[in-house]
Amino acid sequence: MKIRILGSAAGGGFPQWNCNCPNCDGYRRGTLRVSKRTQSSITVSANGEDWALINASPDILQQIQSFAPLQPARALRDTGIRAVVLIDAQIDHTTGLYMLRESTRPLDIWCTQPVREDLSIGNPIFRLLDHFCGVRWHELPLDGTKVGIDGLDDLAFQAHALKSKAPPYSPHRQSPQPGDNIGLTITDTRRKRSAFYAPGLAEIEPHVWQAMCDAHCVIVDGTFWTNNEMESLGLAPKRALELGHLPQSGPGGMMEHLARLPAATRKLLIHINNTNPILNEDSAERAQLGARQIEVCHDGLDIEL
Repeated sequence: MKIRILGSAAGGGFPQWNCNCPNCDGYRRGTLRVSKRTQSSITVSANGEDWALINASPDILQQIQSFAPLQPARALRDTGIRAVVLIDAQIDHTTGLYMLRESTRPLDIWCTQPVREDLSIGNPIFRLLDHFCGVRWHELPLDGTKVGIDGLDDLAFQAHALKSKAPPYSPHRQSPQPGDNIGLTITDTRRKRSAFYAPGLAEIEPHVWQAMCDAHCVIVDGTFWTNNEMESLGLAPKRALELGHLPQSGPGGMMEHLARLPAATRKLLIHINNTNPILNEDSAERAQLGARQIEVCHDGLDIEL
């Protein structure tokens, strides 16, 4: 199974266009060893030719241009993208659907019922796309069923309901429903290798922990280093957990959980906010991750399982 990290940043990318935090300022001044990042998305394939796009970020056109297998190669109008799988309805994971409207066939989109509702009512992207290429919606079940997707032989997808936040425009923003946000196990059924992907994760419940333990590779929420990161910088009054993200440090943080995984598990952080000190490759926080064999995703990273 081949996984390409198309984008590794949280919403707004890095540097964020209107932010002058130490990381963004350091990038623009050239005083920090940091790399530019687009908003989080990955793509997955078993054969290297047919790909599932996992989330469609606002930077999707740039991401496609940077990765030849997604580009047209077989016909006048073409793409290696066979289906789109959405883990939630957040703007930074769905806005790219607008950019795919020139598709010559309806977009095959897999997501849960609550996400479909959000994208039909709260932020009606699906309805808008009906005026262009159209959408063929397929439900991602939450009962543990592994589903196959046409055109993606040897891959199976399993959704895991997560505790996180629905988008601000969701009808159930204040009354969370199972399926607002999911983690995704992606399995290469021929090679018997799997990855667990969850860029938004507020709590590691028992069923989520089991999915992480069963995977050969975990690519999980790396948004914030501390719970009060945004608050301490004077950027926002809300804390990481209130925003639906488990911080890496502190008691019960992501690092503690990742340390308990089997030694052979590859561990990566994605959806990294522009304020997170781990973006600075020379930071003490980055060194802590390295000592624990936890990787920080960057755009263009290739993973093979």
